[in-house]
Amino acid sequence: MLNKISDNIWIIDGDAVPFFGMPYTTRMTLVRLQNSMLWVHSPLKISDNLIEEISALGEVKYLVAPNKLHHLFLSDWLQKFPNAICCAPPGLEKKRPDINFSKVLGMQSENEWEEEINQTIFKGSPAMEEVVFFHKSSKTLILTDLIENFKPESFNWWQRILAKLTGVLSPNGKTPADWRLSFIFGKREAKKSLSILVEWKPENIVVSHGECIFGNGLEFLKRSFSWV
Repeated sequence: MLNKISDNIWIIDGDAVPFFGMPYTTRMTLVRLQNSMLWVHSPLKISDNLIEEISALGEVKYLVAPNKLHHLFLSDWLQKFPNAICCAPPGLEKKRPDINFSKVLGMQSENEWEEEINQTIFKGSPAMEEVVFFHKSSKTLILTDLIENFKPESFNWWQRILAKLTGVLSPNGKTPADWRLSFIFGKREAKKSLSILVEWKPENIVVSHGECIFGNGLEFLKRSFSWV
């Protein structure tokens, strides 16, 4: 289940989930820090096989929800790993008061991983803010919904038409149209956020939904966010 993309970083593909009638493929990212602790981004549905593979790499220490949509399985992971530090994006702690979040993520990297993972919040939309990460050693940008990049064959004919209209078909995936519209009065903030991502000069881009980009990540990033 683990797909190693570089030293100390893996991606794990999960089942497709229905979202407004569309089958959304899912993906989790796993980073092993220098202290051998595991940083889990957007946890997938938990299973014994997944836990067995992950536990062979180290101790699950950080559970990271990157935006207010990616939180469905946090409770299950906390039951399995009660000593893990659960991290929320701005606003999720109010949406999920049933979860004991240890941290609310901000614009700067947390002390626990700042040497290995950069962090910022992509601002400009009142609908949702996403916390974005950059794994320094592998030059990998880790996104959730800011870019969706589905293979056309993932959908039936009418779903492909809708996906193309919303701008989420590979190889030209981008932020979905409905979310892009919410930035109409926040373009200046979005440009500032994008400039941070560009400064990181990613070579790879991991997305939660659709095809990841391995190589020429900076070029893809600029093209995908041309709407900003």
